[in-house]
Amino acid sequence: MASLAPDMGFDKIKSFAKINLALNIISKSTKLHRIESLVSFIDLHDKILIKKIKSNKHIIIFKGKFSKKIKTDNTVLKLLKILDQKKLINHKFLIQIDKRIPQKSGLGGGSMNAANILKYFIKKKIINTNKKQIIEISNLVGSDVILGLESTHSVLTSKNKIKRFKNCPKLYTLIVMPKIGCSSKYIYSKVKQFDKIKFAIPKKKMFNPEFLKKMSNSLEPIVLRKYPDLKKIKNYLINLRSPIFVRMTGSGSAFVSYYFSKNRCDKAHEEFIRDNKKYWSISSKTI
Repeated sequence: MASLAPDMGFDKIKSFAKINLALNIISKSTKLHRIESLVSFIDLHDKILIKKIKSNKHIIIFKGKFSKKIKTDNTVLKLLKILDQKKLINHKFLIQIDKRIPQKSGLGGGSMNAANILKYFIKKKIINTNKKQIIEISNLVGSDVILGLESTHSVLTSKNKIKRFKNCPKLYTLIVMPKIGCSSKYIYSKVKQFDKIKFAIPKKKMFNPEFLKKMSNSLEPIVLRKYPDLKKIKNYLINLRSPIFVRMTGSGSAFVSYYFSKNRCDKAHEEFIRDNKKYWSISSKTI
């Protein structure tokens, strides 16, 4: 992979990781499953440098711990192609991304990269578009992209509407990524049962820990059946410094332990590293 160039002339973007605090599968349409989800963001982020260049094509460079095996047809390139096709941008861009969010983890790294670059284009008035077109572009890039346009607590309803909330309770998170990466396409293909709608009327109290404890991620049992060894990781986390709850995010394979206290979360992280050096892990918090 090419190295990142010096920051001269670049604008800087933080692309925060997304976590699904809860996720329900409601039904399936012709192609996609209908879901509802409680979503938050954590301070783990990819670093993006971006600037206009004189070139006949966009240049995208990935580096960092999780830059390997990123597909040529990635979400960022997909976004740029769509904006070019719609004649919404008149320049080419050099985009350099320091990947700190693991791939196939359920943390939405690629989708959030695209979302934050789109948000940057809108904020800088590089593109001039309306809300309807922004939603259309986001959906063409990926189903999660629309969530990343605002890095705040969000309720995604089964009707694909998003309600945002500010000043929700902050939680400290211990995130563990096994060596197994989950394919969203495969995990969703194994969905056989559907949930009752629970988040039809979004409320701020849905982000209270007592409410969240009673919720679940309906994709988690599918992942645990496919990869039984992950049960050991979850059980270990459940017994590590009394978390509020432990839950997989997205379609996996990362598991998240939630804590009220930064000190307790950090201590849990220290213990996890001591006993499980082969797994990637990080102590973070919701933003």
